[in-house]
Amino acid sequence: INKQHQNITKKQEFINFIKFILFSISACLVQVVVFAICNEFIFNDANNEYGVSYFVALFIAVLWNFAFNRKFTFKSANNVKVAMLLVLAFYIVFTPLSIWWGVALTNAGWNDYLVLVLTLIINVLLEFIYNRYVVYRNSINTAVKKEKLKQEKLSDNEISKETK
Repeated sequence: INKQHQNITKKQEFINFIKFILFSISACLVQVVVFAICNEFIFNDANNEYGVSYFVALFIAVLWNFAFNRKFTFKSANNVKVAMLLVLAFYIVFTPLSIWWGVALTNAGWNDYLVLVLTLIINVLLEFIYNRYVVYRNSINTAVKKEKLKQEKLSDNEISKETK
């Protein structure tokens, strides 16, 4: 266990989980709206498959969720490109699997929106675990610590100017 993990209390873990869920709910709403627009209007033809609408909606929701959770849930100062590549790695696996089961279930007669909601639940739970233990494992609250150090440095500089 590294130092970062030792500094995170169970209460902080719980609060991060709740924040993640709340931001994920907002991302789910974005995904449902984009899915509905794509499914009902943009890709609405005889050959409409669940997968195309789902992919477009998922892509937009992932960007939304990444931005909020990086800044507000995990408060990470780690490299954005590295974090985004790690999230991309998750979705390189999750996206084809979720499209596969989504198309299979909707072709079997399941309602598009029921499949979407069940997939959203699976996605949120798996993504929290992945983000917490892979993407941000060593950088939780580092943005807070970085800001605190910056403020302390500014204060030290002001004190040294006054004493001169």
